[in-house]
Amino acid sequence: MRHMIFILTLFASGLQAQESKPQKDELQDKRIVALAPHIVESLYDIGAGDQIIATTEHSDYPEAAKNIPRIGNYARLQIERIVQLAPDVIIAWQTGNPQDDLDRLKNYGLNIVYSNPTTLASVADELLMLGEITGRTTAAQQIARQFSQRLEALESKYSNARPVTGFYEMWARPLRTVANKAWLQQQLVVCGVKNPFASLSEDYPLIGLEQVLASKPQIVLQPTPHSPQNTDALNWQQWPEIPASKHGFIFHPDADKTHRMTLRMLDEVETLCRQVDKARDFYLAH
Repeated sequence: MRHMIFILTLFASGLQAQESKPQKDELQDKRIVALAPHIVESLYDIGAGDQIIATTEHSDYPEAAKNIPRIGNYARLQIERIVQLAPDVIIAWQTGNPQDDLDRLKNYGLNIVYSNPTTLASVADELLMLGEITGRTTAAQQIARQFSQRLEALESKYSNARPVTGFYEMWARPLRTVANKAWLQQQLVVCGVKNPFASLSEDYPLIGLEQVLASKPQIVLQPTPHSPQNTDALNWQQWPEIPASKHGFIFHPDADKTHRMTLRMLDEVETLCRQVDKARDFYLAH
């Protein structure tokens, strides 16, 4: 009798645990407010795009994301609208959303999960996290593994390559570059680009043009839309004394890809590494 009671108790405990754990279908029905473009993009990558009921401005990829209702931007969120939507979960960008608005949403009892990718490798961690939230762990694991393998292959390919001195024109007026632990600085490291300003304490410091010219960059990175077609951008051909201008190594990475913590970011980094490698070969030959 005691043995039977023990078995029944275990059975009941198992049922209770099973009931308390969200089922896959239940997770895939979660209604999500995604508060950053990279979160939206990654949710689509793992097949959870249809669960997004609202997002912020500039969430424009993939094409279907353009139809998602907007409830704010990086500077301000529409608290009342979000509360009315009653999402099952809000996925916020820890460093890209106004903290006071997030605190207000938390006070309303809404469930907030934070996205906080700080390294290129952490894109894979983000995918795994989103997979757990949406019940798409298998797809997330597969995509995250592929991403990690591609990143590791790039790092291995260029880790011992001869460095190429480069300047990244983050913004032209005033002139701003990348340094320290900046997202874009990490991309330069992967491709073997030596940034003369990498040791500055700020991630995106202001810099003097004279300092840039004195560093004699072999390549200049001028991301779109800050390309020559933009009247606010610098025309580096004005300074033919720097190798990058003299030899035509001015590259224009797609900012919509490189600035976002997504799979497409790595596509653009691969392209950048190939461009840098061509410049590297040229300078080695001359």
